[in-house]
Amino acid sequence: MTSVARPSALEGAETLPVDVTSFVGRRQQVADAKRLLAASRLLTLTGPGGVGKTRLALHVATAVRRSSRDGVRFVGLAELRDSALFAHTVAAQLGLHDQPSATTIDIIIDYLGSHEVLLVLDNCEHLIDDCALFVDAVVRACPRVRILATSRQSLGVYGESTLVVPPLPVPDPEAVPSPDALTQYDSVKLFVDRAGAVLPGFDLHSQDCTAIARLCRALDGIPLAIELATVWLRALSLGQIEERLSERYRLLTVGPRNAPTRQRTLQALIDWSYDLCSGPEQQLWARASAFAGSFDLDGIEYVGADEGVSAEKIRNIVLSLVDKSILIRDERDGQVRYRMLETIREYGQARLVASGGHTAVHRRHRDWYARMVEQFQADWMGPDQESWILRLRREHANVREALGFCLTQPGDAVLALSLADRLGTYLGVQGFNSVTRHWLDQALAASSEPSPERTSALRRNAWVALLQGDVDAADAQLAEAAESAERLGLTKESAFVTLVAGMKAVSAGDMEQAALLTADAMSGFRSVRELSGSLLAMSVHGLVLGQQGQREQGLALLEEAVAMSAERGEVIWRSWALLALSFVEFDHDLARAEAAAHEALSLRRRVSAQFLMAFAFEILAWVSERQGRHVRAATLSGAAAAMWRTVGTSPDYFHPVVAVHQQHIGMIRAALGDDRYDTAFQRGYDLPEQAAVDYALGAGASTGEQRQSSGLESQLTPREAQIARLVSEGLTNKEIAAHLVIAPRTAEGHVQRILTKLGFSSRAQIAAWYVSGQAVRDVPIPSN
Repeated sequence: MTSVARPSALEGAETLPVDVTSFVGRRQQVADAKRLLAASRLLTLTGPGGVGKTRLALHVATAVRRSSRDGVRFVGLAELRDSALFAHTVAAQLGLHDQPSATTIDIIIDYLGSHEVLLVLDNCEHLIDDCALFVDAVVRACPRVRILATSRQSLGVYGESTLVVPPLPVPDPEAVPSPDALTQYDSVKLFVDRAGAVLPGFDLHSQDCTAIARLCRALDGIPLAIELATVWLRALSLGQIEERLSERYRLLTVGPRNAPTRQRTLQALIDWSYDLCSGPEQQLWARASAFAGSFDLDGIEYVGADEGVSAEKIRNIVLSLVDKSILIRDERDGQVRYRMLETIREYGQARLVASGGHTAVHRRHRDWYARMVEQFQADWMGPDQESWILRLRREHANVREALGFCLTQPGDAVLALSLADRLGTYLGVQGFNSVTRHWLDQALAASSEPSPERTSALRRNAWVALLQGDVDAADAQLAEAAESAERLGLTKESAFVTLVAGMKAVSAGDMEQAALLTADAMSGFRSVRELSGSLLAMSVHGLVLGQQGQREQGLALLEEAVAMSAERGEVIWRSWALLALSFVEFDHDLARAEAAAHEALSLRRRVSAQFLMAFAFEILAWVSERQGRHVRAATLSGAAAAMWRTVGTSPDYFHPVVAVHQQHIGMIRAALGDDRYDTAFQRGYDLPEQAAVDYALGAGASTGEQRQSSGLESQLTPREAQIARLVSEGLTNKEIAAHLVIAPRTAEGHVQRILTKLGFSSRAQIAAWYVSGQAVRDVPIPSN
């Protein structure tokens, strides 16, 4: 198999969170952070909760993002409670997935090793050891990666620079300057900015400047404290806020004397905000802290309810908590969700524990998400697959929290098994195989007694282990699952065990055994009317029949599977059947093979299933080779290799695929020669996911070859053609300028003109367009 080249750009990771309020002050800290980042590859912003470390990190990262060729990636850790998932969380934010023979840390380091990126790790304090080990490994192995971390303490890593984020400067209430001079203090500037959002028209010239100065000093210049205080301007005057705040501070004299003043101040302020809430608001604040990350209204209505509290009442309380800035309202893609600042959430958790309601509320939280996952499993074989995947992505942290809670409750072990098993369907589609095994392994360890839930979890875990090349683990778990299914009389589970055994035989190339096992599995599924298992078994059995020379029988079975899944609006198993059909037809009806692979890949637009995408790219590469389109074939081979790597598996694990794969790679390389093959392969490997899909589906041809034949390419000047090629190779404007010895602004202008002439809106479209025309175009590029 061809060696895998490294990608030139990070794909699939989240962008920097968008500030919903203005960034105020911190000019000196911003300058210091930029200077330290330029001189050191690791900078940790330290300081107490609420002082503004995250806001400063986001502002600095945004300001310096262009200095890193591959941009900035933000990894928020505040929601993560299980340190065992630290590496998986980082990998997911970078768009990486499992590999069969490498740890997740090794995958991340291998991926970052050739990239120039700024990695922001936010809220490291509760995972300090894991963060320190990870950061140390990255700094040592990835010379062009810089890391900006936020933590309440330094990471203690060699080469680390630290910048203490102090409270904002405050004025002296005994010598208050003029209103204009007062705004030179960042604490006052922040107070006025946030007060203006609460009371439009709020202006220092019309307010008691001395009272504002006293408030900012009393709040110790802590940004979170100032923001919480200004909220109460809706109901109280400056004097009333100051009076009540002073009363609260007098109570602090009984607190721990060794705690820093600013920490006692923040605690007091949150206490004060809590006291100003009504009893029901306080109760819902505490109960909402059970959520990890964000949540929707339905979720809080269920988790926050008890006897006598109606859903309508909870809705009104939620609105009130949003108004008081305890809950933050987020709207994206038409969906409204709510979240808490971590400091606010931790406070609510402490109140929940103190009230004695922690276990009961977390049990309701567990029940809500267990029912959600159960409903997902019930609705999965239908037209709502896309919406379910989007919903579970949003709720991933909460489902993880619910599963973690189950594992702490002795009586919930079987429920943990069921939840982990059902969640495995979603995780498998997303390509999170190691995460699936992590949860299944923990749940299986917690419940060792034979049960239907344990049997199902065992055979699913065996299947995931098989995908990762861990045959020994798969064999052991499959054997236990088979014995348990037989002992408990579980016909459906016996059929699933048989199907996994059949898949193992396919992977090993034993088609005779595979045919027997998959036929038995089909029979078992039909006897209990198990649709999901039936469709998968039909796809595998149809492929096996095709491999055994029984093409007509195999095609009939695959066509039936396609029709059955299409009738229900289902996507995943339909794609499986289409790709199996494409594989069977490849040596018989090339046009039909290509059409089936195209259709499967088109369905991917609705549901992201990267294993299926890799298989589709692979088959379409073979088709292009047969058609004599060798550059396209090499490009698609590169795209396939990138996707195989993303899902953590390889054609080498699937015997029927690897033989054809190796044969066609050899033929493509022979037709092009090593240099042209490697260039086209690398371009395909580097294509962003969507650009690769567009190219494979022919969008590349329609926007490249067809545009070229209609004369659009002739509209590009020779220089623009050169720059289009460099864009397709993943170079930034700065790198293009250096390569061609022109000014960066000139390079940027050329790129903009290329976009305009071709009617495109992104560099990825230029890359796909350029790559699609490589079979007939060879634009010379001067070297320095």
